Amino acid sequence: MSLTLHHHPFSRAAGTVWALEEVGQPYELKFVDLMKGAHKSPAMLALNPMGKLPVLVDGDAVVTEAAAIALYLADRYAAGRLAPALDDPRRAPYLRWSLFAPSVIEPGQMAPYGHWAFKPSRAGWGDYAAMIATMEKAVGDGPYLLGETFSMADVIFGGTARFLLRFDALEAGPAIKAYCARLGERPALRRADAKNAEVMAAHGLKA
Repeated sequence: MSLTLHHHPFSRAAGTVWALEEVGQPYELKFVDLMKGAHKSPAMLALNPMGKLPVLVDGDAVVTEAAAIALYLADRYAAGRLAPALDDPRRAPYLRWSLFAPSVIEPGQMAPYGHWAFKPSRAGWGDYAAMIATMEKAVGDGPYLLGETFSMADVIFGGTARFLLRFDALEAGPAIKAYCARLGERPALRRADAKNAEVMAAHGLKA
């Protein structure tokens, strides 16, 4: 089994489990005890100097950052199914929405909640209201970001939206809420949720 995910269910690695389930390749979850600081151990820092999860090891390849891992998995193991081909025009929106999540949604959501003082014109994530409107438009025609085709972009973009909605941390409109509800019906996501729950139970963790 070449795919190993260094994982903790309270980290972004929980969402990476969904990406792995969608890909369908065998993988191993390697628990990293965040509460004991295991993510800052020399062994983990050798894999990711940031000392953060997730970290995916695929043979000799090491990939960090949740969005990068998901894109890597789709290209490596599900090209043409979860990732549009390089010459497919849908590759453009696929990459756009995949990177919109970490580049815009995450900082864009944190800014108002953290009362950051900044000028939207100088911030890469721009204006919060514009961000929400853009998200609504992206999923409004649905059912997925690429229309009728589900892709890894939905795991990245949709996983971020679902996480924030879970904690009432996103002022989502009806289109985003309906989109996230559709994603929640995917068998791979349900399997991922079950696996994360199993890890929590095994280590006495409570949500």
